[in-house]
Amino acid sequence: MAREQRPANPDPGTTVMAADSQGAAPPPAGADTKDPGRQGPSDATTEPDRTRAEIGPASFPIVGIGASAGGLDAFRRLLKRLPVDAGMAYVLIQHLAPDHDSLLAALLAEATAMPVIEARDGQPIEPDHVYVIPPNRTLGVHHRRLVLLERELESGRHLPVDYFLKTLAEDLGRQAIGVILSGTASDGTLGLKAIKAAGGLTFAQDTKSAEYYGMPGSAIAAGWVDFVLSPAEIAKELARIAAHPYLRHPPPEVSGGVTEIEDDLAKVFLLLRSRTGNDFSLYKRPAILRRIRRRMAVHKLERLADYIHYLQTQPAEIDRLFEDLLISVTAFFREPEAFDTLREQVFPHLFDERRARRRVRVWVPGCATGEEAYSLAIAMQEFLGDRVAGIGIQIFASDIDDKAIAKARAGLFDASIAGQVSPERLRRFFVKSAGGYRITKSIRDLCVFAVQNLIKDPPFSKLDLISCRNLLIYFDSPLQKRALQIFHYALEPNAFLLLGSSESIGAQADLFALLDKQRRIYVKKSYVPRVDYSFMTKIHQRPDEGATASLESTADTARRQPDLARTADRLLLAHYAPPGVIVSRDLEILYFHGETGPYMDPAPGAATLNLIKLAHKDLAVELRTSLHKALRNGQEIHRLGLRYRRDGAPAEINLRVLPMMTGDEIDHLMVLFEEVGRVADADPATDADARTGDDRPRVADLERELAVTREQLQAIIAELEGTNEERQAANEEIQSANEELQSANEELETAKEELQSTNEELATVNDELESRNRDLAEANSHLNNLLASVNLPILILGQDMRIRQFTPQAGKLLNLIGGDYGRPIGNINANIRIPELEARVTAVIEEMQSQVLELQDNAGRWYSVRLRPYKTLDNRIDGVVIAFIDVDDLKETERLRQTLALERRLATLVRDANDAIMVQGFDGRILAWNPAAERLFGYSESKAIEIGIEPMVPAAAWPAYRALLERLARGEAIEPQRLERRHADGRTLRVLLTATTLLDQHGRPYAAATTERVLGGKDG
Repeated sequence: MAREQRPANPDPGTTVMAADSQGAAPPPAGADTKDPGRQGPSDATTEPDRTRAEIGPASFPIVGIGASAGGLDAFRRLLKRLPVDAGMAYVLIQHLAPDHDSLLAALLAEATAMPVIEARDGQPIEPDHVYVIPPNRTLGVHHRRLVLLERELESGRHLPVDYFLKTLAEDLGRQAIGVILSGTASDGTLGLKAIKAAGGLTFAQDTKSAEYYGMPGSAIAAGWVDFVLSPAEIAKELARIAAHPYLRHPPPEVSGGVTEIEDDLAKVFLLLRSRTGNDFSLYKRPAILRRIRRRMAVHKLERLADYIHYLQTQPAEIDRLFEDLLISVTAFFREPEAFDTLREQVFPHLFDERRARRRVRVWVPGCATGEEAYSLAIAMQEFLGDRVAGIGIQIFASDIDDKAIAKARAGLFDASIAGQVSPERLRRFFVKSAGGYRITKSIRDLCVFAVQNLIKDPPFSKLDLISCRNLLIYFDSPLQKRALQIFHYALEPNAFLLLGSSESIGAQADLFALLDKQRRIYVKKSYVPRVDYSFMTKIHQRPDEGATASLESTADTARRQPDLARTADRLLLAHYAPPGVIVSRDLEILYFHGETGPYMDPAPGAATLNLIKLAHKDLAVELRTSLHKALRNGQEIHRLGLRYRRDGAPAEINLRVLPMMTGDEIDHLMVLFEEVGRVADADPATDADARTGDDRPRVADLERELAVTREQLQAIIAELEGTNEERQAANEEIQSANEELQSANEELETAKEELQSTNEELATVNDELESRNRDLAEANSHLNNLLASVNLPILILGQDMRIRQFTPQAGKLLNLIGGDYGRPIGNINANIRIPELEARVTAVIEEMQSQVLELQDNAGRWYSVRLRPYKTLDNRIDGVVIAFIDVDDLKETERLRQTLALERRLATLVRDANDAIMVQGFDGRILAWNPAAERLFGYSESKAIEIGIEPMVPAAAWPAYRALLERLARGEAIEPQRLERRHADGRTLRVLLTATTLLDQHGRPYAAATTERVLGGKDG
């Protein structure tokens, strides 16, 4: 029923249902104020035939038209089709180069016969004129005059369309019309939002005709556009609605027509409730009517009865009307002063030591898209600072708009919030993402969003703070009273309530005490009379019953309770106010009036207020009889001349018993004692003479009979009194049991209400958890596919060195299986070991610096191991990510490259050396032979390779040389030695030989490299 979301209002600091509070300019003198909803039928195919004189010069609409790239052609096509006498003004806002003169006015003047003027500061806006924004300026509207300002950048961007449309909405309300034509980016989206919230109409160019679809597409996607048309069709539609009553005449509620259309509104409310389950009948009429009138203007309808028929035949229009009633215009940190007051006066109490032992619970009813809830979460984290980790916070945010709740749960907001949130907060609490800014996980986890009806659904309970801003002002008094009672029930003792700047607790001052008048902060009063907490609407109630019945039940009951004093005074005055008492049906005295002492003679014993026991014994019998007769017959009883003894002397009174009726039942009795006077005692002489008469025996008999009668009567009275005492005791026991049952019943009702609140809270949390589980499952699916697709061994470790996640490739490399999740990495016998792993992980976490090292696995393959910090969504370091990149091929390639380079260098060195350099096999074969060897020993390289080393060694020295080769084959180090060589011409040469063993890639000897320097010929 209730929209927990504030009526729309062009002020970004206000949310809700349909705020046209700014309204339009007042109608001119003599303007027609007749309720348009009662006019005759309109022909949707023809234009309304109204002259400018009928409309009035001051009530014309103003059309704000925004465009950017490709907008000039769209402007021309729009102006060509606009009639020159539609009675509307047009203001064109184009993105212009700031340092060039504009020819826009001259170019557009060719497309229309209306005057096309470049806007001037303070210029009044006239109908059937076209105004163009000048370059390097920002244009606004104030009191139907153009206002030029220096060009300003909003969050680094120039947004002239948004600025103009917002000021137009604030100035004209329902008479503002917004049009977005071709252009890039998103300028104009927020402007159309403000116009629609103010009750105006909105247009956007369609994708087929727009050269650039950025600006109109952004507004359409955001849901703020009523008509999506080509420029020519927009012109036609503007001409059609130019004289529609919604744009021209005062709202019917101003002219006193609300009561006349109440029956039609009841039908609209019934249709809304049947389709959406929400009842708007207790909302204030003006806002509801304006939103309905706006929808009627969209559909070319002037009579409310016609719109009702349209709702019945087009059920989808009910959904669109519902969305219009729930336009949410909100922002981060609305009214910053209120947040300052919360930090100064409320948060210190919420987070004191006593409360810090448990979770602080906050409720934001009517949260819209979540900005208010997130703002509170951010403000609390800023207030707590370093203490935030040790204090639990839970913020419940509810709304009846499931689309708004879905957006709030996503936590993604467009780039325009940069104008609402400081750069420091953007950096700390938001993450830049595609399409805008996403709230950080640390803030998101504090908020639980739920679709909930404030009035109909059970509330949250045991709350420390409720923030309900600019919602109550759109409720009628009964609904406001119910909402405040709900808040009182939901809050803990001495907890806080924050309302909007235009709201107050009104007549519910007995529930809340004022803490800060300017910021509307209240504290719950803990000791108050019992409040009616019958929150749930009974499903069997009729539409005209519902909430109103339970809202007024307490007041009706109070009105039915009789005011005993006032009733007594009225009756006593009517009968000259003799002394008397008021008794209940049980004859218990409830009220004394006047001096009743002479007629009362309390008996010794337990104190009592029973009239028969208190009454004079001479009057008790007659009093009892009269009271019982009055109760039985319901009529006034009047007894005359009752005699009794007062202070030992005879006296006489008249007794009157008056029934006090409530409806058809007797609730109380009034007993009046009317004094007659004292009776003189009989003269003794006269009495002696009387006794000499004949009637003395008869008198004696009568006296005896009277004595017997008195005795019998006394016995009956005693028996009756005993019976009454027993009945009274039983009645008291029954009353005691009834009170106990009533107390138990109240406790059960309270427990039931708390259980309903708890169930609602659990359902809300469950809904939130289901949403998060879906998101988590999707994220896990993405992560698993990503890890499976990345052909890299990746291992994620926590700060405690336990395994959190790994890829299949890492499982093969590190010998990991599914059961290793949560095990310390030190317990795993991996194929590759990272030296000082724990110290490296600690250094990466503490210094937030990556480390890279190269290691070999057990098979000798090389890996580049990279350790990087593991960052959570809220930028906390909570572990390390280790990636193993196989670089064995790169290593081998590098080794070969180095080998080749070395070989090239060695080849050059060998070729140019003056000493003989050769490579010999351990069997005496020559594998390589440099030019110096050819020159010193006289053998060519081919010949030396052919014959081997043996012919070059004297026969006597060959065994020793062969032993030298065997030592080299074993890898032994050989000292330089002096040997003999035989020249090709037969000469013997003495040489100094230096030998080195050559190893293959596996480290095994395969040849010997020798360098021989000739010392001189033995024969020469």
